[in-house]
Amino acid sequence: MPATPPSLFPPIQPIRHGMLRVDELHTLYWEEVGNPDGIPVLFLHGGPGAGLSPQHRRFFDPSAYRVILFDQRGAGKSTPLGEWRNNTTQLLIEDIERLRAMFGISQWLVFGGSWGSTLALAYGEAHPERCLGFVLRGIFLCTKAEVDWFINGVKWFYPELYEEFVAPIPVEERDDLLQAYTKRLLCGDPEVYWPAARAWSRFEGRRVFLLPQPEEASSDALDLGVGRLESHYMLHGAFMDEDQLVRDVQRISHLPAVIVQGRYDVICPPLSAWRLHQAWPGAKLHMIPDGGHGALETGIARALVTATEQFKRHRRFD
Repeated sequence: MPATPPSLFPPIQPIRHGMLRVDELHTLYWEEVGNPDGIPVLFLHGGPGAGLSPQHRRFFDPSAYRVILFDQRGAGKSTPLGEWRNNTTQLLIEDIERLRAMFGISQWLVFGGSWGSTLALAYGEAHPERCLGFVLRGIFLCTKAEVDWFINGVKWFYPELYEEFVAPIPVEERDDLLQAYTKRLLCGDPEVYWPAARAWSRFEGRRVFLLPQPEEASSDALDLGVGRLESHYMLHGAFMDEDQLVRDVQRISHLPAVIVQGRYDVICPPLSAWRLHQAWPGAKLHMIPDGGHGALETGIARALVTATEQFKRHRRFD
């Protein structure tokens, strides 16, 4: 992870946190940060399966915002970790509505990056009346073309990572790497799914930032959550119709929105942000010239904090 950008607000602890049981299988971890009387904002993490980080609390002025964050099904501190059963976009949207009702919030600003942008758009299009606006980063629409890029297209930039990713898969299965990895990741044998999860997580994690970063020790929670849930959602097209999020964007096009996109994002390439902006011209698009995919890269973090500050003051974006 890069050095913390100077634009972020200081570290902060939740004013309260807890667990919410949403069905017979899943229990979600949640936390509330900032001013209980402030502007409500929902933070949606990426992945799916990546979970929360303490850094995620720092995009918002804690004196002005009431920030609700949660680990989505199968991610972070939610239980069971890496569980893909009873795990769809529609169920995540229902979870968000449960949280909103639990906190007594009528409307909130929705903030999400990468998969968080996917879920933010899906939630907004399902419940536009509950949204004040959107801060979106690293747009991922979960189309077939984007999934193919994530798995195969990136070899044009990172051939060495692609070679490592392909190596554990038998030659006869390499024509469908997503299917091959999903079969291993979702099996019940730890000797099979753990190596696959670590390979998947490494394949993604080493191309998040524009500039190389010191490698950190792998996290089992991150590897299993990301590996299992990303493959699960990609295999099923995020449980949506092809290009549904662009098709239905008119349901939220009256709301203020900002799109922050790294010019050199090789996980969620800029074409998706451009396509979303073309369908939603009222949204402000900020292409960060020295940005990759990471929310904590300096230019991207600065743009995100600028967006939350603008909304705090004017309820819109410039």
